[in-house]
Parts: sequence; C-alpha cells; structure tokens
Amino acid sequence: MLNKNKYNFDEKINRKGTNCTKYDGLKKYFGYEDLNPLWVADMDFKTPAFINDEIIKAAQNSVYGYSIDDEQTYNAIISWQNIRHNWQIEQKDIYMINGVVPAYSACIEAYSEIDDEVIVQTPVYPPLFKSVKANNRKVVINKLKEKNGYYTMDLEDLKSKITKKTKILCLCSPHNPVGRVWNKQELEELAKICIENNIIIVSDEIHSDITFKKFTPLASISEEIANITITLNSAGKTFNIAGLNCSYAISKNKEILNRFKEVAQKREINSVNFFGYISTKAAYQNGAIYVDELKQYLKENMEFTQDFLLENCPNINFLLPEATYLLWLNFKKTTLSHEEIKNKLLTQSKVALNDGVSFGSNGYSYFRLNVALPKDALMVALEDISKSFK
Repeated sequence: MLNKNKYNFDEKINRKGTNCTKYDGLKKYFGYEDLNPLWVADMDFKTPAFINDEIIKAAQNSVYGYSIDDEQTYNAIISWQNIRHNWQIEQKDIYMINGVVPAYSACIEAYSEIDDEVIVQTPVYPPLFKSVKANNRKVVINKLKEKNGYYTMDLEDLKSKITKKTKILCLCSPHNPVGRVWNKQELEELAKICIENNIIIVSDEIHSDITFKKFTPLASISEEIANITITLNSAGKTFNIAGLNCSYAISKNKEILNRFKEVAQKREINSVNFFGYISTKAAYQNGAIYVDELKQYLKENMEFTQDFLLENCPNINFLLPEATYLLWLNFKKTTLSHEEIKNKLLTQSKVALNDGVSFGSNGYSYFRLNVALPKDALMVALEDISKSFK
C-alpha cells in the first residue's frame, strides 16, 4: 500500500558537524563521542518546507537586522489556540519572548521575592527547579504519585506544604518527562488550591500540540483560573524550530502580564530572533496537517518501542505517554543501581539518554528516551540497548 502521507519522517538527516547540541555536544555532556543520541528534546526530522521556504525567502534579502513582531504573528497564534485547543485569547493577552526557560525564570522574579517558596512537581524538566534556585527562591517539592507507571498529582501533599511564603506553582502541562496530559478535573482541583492560597500558576505548555488525547489549556477552563495563570508556549518543540528562539507568554490578568513584561524587559528577553517570528507565523498558519501526521508517526514509534522491549528486554518498561515524544524508561527490574544502569548505557549500549536523576530524586532507575527519529534509526538504538540489558 502506498504511503499517502504528505510528510516523510523516515528520511535520515545528518546533523553531525552542524553545531547541534544533541550530536556535537556528546563529548561535553557525556564524556563520549561515539554514542547514539536519543536525549535532547528536539527531533531528527526536517523542519517542514512551509517553514523553511519562508526562512529562505527572508534570507534572500541578505540583511539580518533587528526584527519586530507584527499583527500576522499574533493572529496566527490566536487562530491556532482557538482551532486546536478551543482557547479564545486576544493580542493584548500575548507577549513575545525569546524562550520558555528564560520566561519561566523571569516569572520567578516577577511573582515572588528572595527566599519565597516555589512549588515544583517532580520528576520534572530540570530548569523548572534549577531556575528557582538561581533566583534565590526556595524549591518546594510536591512529588507526583506513581502507580504501574501512571502518574497523578498528590494534592494532599501539596496542601500540606503550602505556607505564607508559597507564591508560585510551576505546572508542566503536558508533563515532561512522564507524558501525562492533565485532565480538566485534575487541573480544576489544582487551581482551586492555588486560588484559595493566592498562588500564581506558571503553566509550561510547550508540548501542548504533541498530545494523543484531549489537551486543556489551564487558563481556558474559567475566568477565575485564568486570573491566577500565566501560560508559556512556543512552536519550537512541535515544528522543530527550538533553535530559532521564539516563544510567547499569555495571561488574561493584565497585572500578571504587566509584572512579567517589566522583568522580561529588564532581562532583555523580549528581543526575538529574526527568523523566530517568520517561522512561528508560518508554523501556525500552515502546520495542521503536519502536526497530525507527526503525531501518528511518533505514536507508531512509541508503540514499536514498547513491543520491542516487551519481546527483547522485558526488564525495561514504560507506560505509553499521553503526550510528547519522550519515553520515561523504568529500569528497576534490572535490579542494577542507577550508576550501573547509566554506565551500561554509555559504555555497552553506546546510547545517550537523559539521566532520570536530573528530573528529581524520584528519577532514580529512570532514563528518558527521545523517539522523534526515523524508525530504522530507533530500531538500531533499541537493539543496542537490549543487548546490554537482556
């Protein structure tokens, strides 16, 4: 049967020697160069032509000076959020910035004082707690509950840890690395606690378009929840344009957004890459079919990985994620220590995965694997892993 898909995700792209962190940073971050890299959360797929063509068109002018946002960029974001997620926002609710992580750090400064408390729900994307410490705030850990690989929020633990100094809750939605898409009820229950305690929620929703079940933007649920929320997002993960450094913050609360703007301007993170505006606009104007086909390919890669491990290496397991292209591999059945697992992956399997410990203390015996690569290349990596962990 002929492949009727418009986009080819099986094409292999040579990224070595392109100043690519995932490939050219192996020696720096892992101590070895001869590793198969399945770590950094970007994709080994070509950025689609409808974005690349616009970048080339802009480059033909041969001037790369300072850039400014335009109404078309805002309209593209507004339309995308409305059509894909049924979230109605306006241009006045949006503020363009050069990255979700810099914006997140700015939020810590904007909504809290030195020595105030910020809640993070581990295991979670490392900058969410590293930025808290860098801003001289106190990290309060609210560990997710895990049962048979499925993670839920521990709201009783959350409530027990809130004090008068607790100012911010950092939400990762969808969650990286455990792959949860929080449902509306979970989000409502979380928000209710934050409303009662005057806690602002900073919601990182950068993976919101790579979901395999209904995604609900937190701030879309109600006016009351929107009033305590600032949302951080970008087209970077979905369209593989993270290196172009274009993101945006959204809040319906004018005061919350203005406080963020003040810090963003002080930190000079409101100047977006020349190609960032161009690529974001093109992505949201033309990307619907691409995203649908991408998600189908990623889902097949995940299912293939699950079947492969079950047949060839049953002592490594994971629950199929509800979002992202990242697998939270559980190595506990190997009975090896975390360091032993890490050493085998690097020296025997020759693969680079993200170390679970970097996501929090409940990441021991876990490693994160990125399946956003051609299936043939994924198979090679899985075979190398299975040989070391039979």
